[in-house]
Amino acid sequence: MAAFRVREVQQVDKEDFPTHKVYGATDRPELRLVTCGGPLKDGHRTDNIILYADLVR
Repeated sequence: MAAFRVREVQQVDKEDFPTHKVYGATDRPELRLVTCGGPLKDGHRTDNIILYADLVR
């Protein structure tokens, strides 16, 4: 079984999504979880919540 440890949680405006940081190459196994957050605007959340985690075993 794989286990990951959360390294960082980031909330960003969807207009400022850090594409390279989320989808760029890494030199070790990592996990990204992207979901919506922030206030509602026109029925949609304005932000993304991004969780970054590292493989620990």
